[in-house]
Amino acid sequence: MQSAKKEKTNLIKLVLLVSFLLMGVKFFAWHITNSNAILTDAMESIVNVLTGSFALFSLYYAAKPKDDDHPYGHGKIEQLSAGFEGGMILLAGLAMIIKGITAFFHKDQVKEIDWGIYLTVFAGGVNFIFGKYLQYKGRTKNSPTLFAEGKHLMSDAVSSIGIIIGLGLVYFTNIMWIDYAVSILLGIYIMSEGIKVLRTSVDDLLDKADLERIEHLIELLNKNRREKWIDIHNLRVLKYGDTLHVDCHMTLPWYDSLEDSHAQVSLVENLIRTDADREVEFFIHSDPCVPPQSCTVCQISSCAVRKHAFIKRLEWNVKNLLPNEKHNVS
Repeated sequence: MQSAKKEKTNLIKLVLLVSFLLMGVKFFAWHITNSNAILTDAMESIVNVLTGSFALFSLYYAAKPKDDDHPYGHGKIEQLSAGFEGGMILLAGLAMIIKGITAFFHKDQVKEIDWGIYLTVFAGGVNFIFGKYLQYKGRTKNSPTLFAEGKHLMSDAVSSIGIIIGLGLVYFTNIMWIDYAVSILLGIYIMSEGIKVLRTSVDDLLDKADLERIEHLIELLNKNRREKWIDIHNLRVLKYGDTLHVDCHMTLPWYDSLEDSHAQVSLVENLIRTDADREVEFFIHSDPCVPPQSCTVCQISSCAVRKHAFIKRLEWNVKNLLPNEKHNVS
């Protein structure tokens, strides 16, 4: 696990270095072209460096072990880092729009367009490669920080495509306002991407239910169900950086020993942990069954103290596993 965290940290260090170098390339391109669109792209590179720095800090902080003040660890800072990234992308897009609008009144003259195109192609290509790779790593390593950074670099790459098209049109038509219009359109696109990243971060910070993950977990439990698992309810799945926390209540036979009940809880934990693509922590509270209500869904055929006939196997789903209520069929 520590090696995975070190890999993420080293990757962000490399991206931060590349972002710093590309920022220099873009400002040089603006210096020789006087292009408003290139300037807005260069300004966004400053955002890349700032967000990359915060991302690096967040990965260091998230790797800290749990302590008395943070019993669930420090992983939530990854969601905070992604939110910061989204907010900065949003502000960068807004700045691009404002700069594009004001350019209509200043009528800046664009020059050395061919060099501007060459340098923008280079910067955009580098951002595309790193952006795709970071998004891939963000998904495989379950890192909101890496994925948000990759999303940001991909938006940079798309911006570069827009700039190249705009500069090409200016080159062939000599119509300068195309450069200003491209800046505004790119700003709108960048803002929309920032809103998406920010919304995902806020949802994770507020522990919004990941229904897709919960449904997969329920399917796994249904498929591997044991007869002593009378019911599971009050199910919660929370994300703390790259770690999942699974909480639930599990109804077991009231007459089983504490050792037997613990063994059944361990079966559930091992089942989920083996299937998961990341580190998982559990808080499973075992409840005793309540005859005769629980008997209606209890599948233990050999139960000697049954108070009510078994009626049917209750198929677990999102509706009956999330509420904090024991199951029964009346």
